[in-house]
Amino acid sequence: MIQASKHRRSTRSSKMVSWSWKTRTQQILQKKLVREFLAEFMSTYVMMVFGLGSVAHMVLSKKHGSYLAVNLAFGFGVAMGVHVAGNISGAHMNAAVTFANCALGRLPWRKFPVYVLGQFLGSFLAAATIYTLFYTAILHFSGGQLMVTGPVATAGIFATYLPDYMTLWRGFLNEVWLTGMLQLCLFAITDKENNPALPGTQALVIGILVVTIGMSLGMNTGYAINPSRDLPPRIFTFIAGWGKQVFSDGENWWWVPVVAPLLGAYLGGIIYVVFIGSTIPREPPKLEDSVAYEDNRITVSSKMEPHTSMASRLTPVSMSPDNRPSVRLAPTLQESMAQEQF
Repeated sequence: MIQASKHRRSTRSSKMVSWSWKTRTQQILQKKLVREFLAEFMSTYVMMVFGLGSVAHMVLSKKHGSYLAVNLAFGFGVAMGVHVAGNISGAHMNAAVTFANCALGRLPWRKFPVYVLGQFLGSFLAAATIYTLFYTAILHFSGGQLMVTGPVATAGIFATYLPDYMTLWRGFLNEVWLTGMLQLCLFAITDKENNPALPGTQALVIGILVVTIGMSLGMNTGYAINPSRDLPPRIFTFIAGWGKQVFSDGENWWWVPVVAPLLGAYLGGIIYVVFIGSTIPREPPKLEDSVAYEDNRITVSSKMEPHTSMASRLTPVSMSPDNRPSVRLAPTLQESMAQEQF
């Protein structure tokens, strides 16, 4: 009996601990910043797995891969990422986009490290996934050597490298320009006061934007245009055996896909805000109230524009003696009749 009682107490205690752990985990996962971190992590992982996988096809097998396929895979990967996290974090999947939104006041700076950490971890894990899936193909193609340059180089599967015909600073300018185009168009696609993408089509349109940039301007530097896309996989290749050359190659090219996109996204965002966003006429706030009076009862029905708080729409019709706003109601039917008699 004593042993049975102890066993029941032990089972009950373990269930309580398990329930408490699950409840605590759910509470943590429901916090806004945690949800945004996980959203950026998962959306970036999805984008990068599809994108890096297409590059692996192009590098390792001319039969199964092509430059067009890389552009399409990254574009549709971005579209899938937007579906994964669009309504939670905005699905930036790009540290440069996050930086531009913070610098222009569209996102608080306290969220910047949360978003970027999620993006970097998702990108790093995606690189590890592609390495695992294509490990035997990589070794077969390269003859067992992990090379950064040369005819059997495979480091380009994971990160971008400067071609021989490009100089470092021309590559820097190229990345600034491309990321500026990306950010300018992103602001246009999502600007509800201009001509945004139709509801439900934003993910597809953003994906088409990425495909367009790659197919028209991606040859020179591989259009990294995203620190979260380039740096974490490069770090992974350093760890996995490609060595220090992943950082030193191309006149230490590695820092350009990190710094240039930040500058480019900021400039592109400013150009849109100053030359397009600030010139769009903004309609004044509207509040349409219909008031019905019957037997001293007042019924008010208001139609307000969506996404606008009541406090920002109301305008006081009079001021009280202590300078506090007050609203004067129309007289009732009986009060009107009494006023007419006098």
